[in-house]
Amino acid sequence: MSRKYEGLIVLNTKGIETSIDELVSTVGKEIEAEGAKLEEVKQLGRRQFAYASNKLESGHYVNYLFSAEPAAIDAITKRLKLNEQVHLQHFQVR
Repeated sequence: MSRKYEGLIVLNTKGIETSIDELVSTVGKEIEAEGAKLEEVKQLGRRQFAYASNKLESGHYVNYLFSAEPAAIDAITKRLKLNEQVHLQHFQVR
């Protein structure tokens, strides 16, 4: 049974050579590779952290809305942990 999820991902754009749009689409493709169907991608922009996190002062926030099986969330989380550009990730059921 497919459910709707919302994923907030903070990207580390420090020292990247590609554009932010390409990075956002790459992460979206990684989510789709695990069987999810993207419905909407909202770029919330660069925001300062309240305190430094892993020596980063800010990150680019992106909100992904998608449908997926509950088991796919674990696979997506594991896959995005391998991506060095993904700083933080959080998923919740909508």
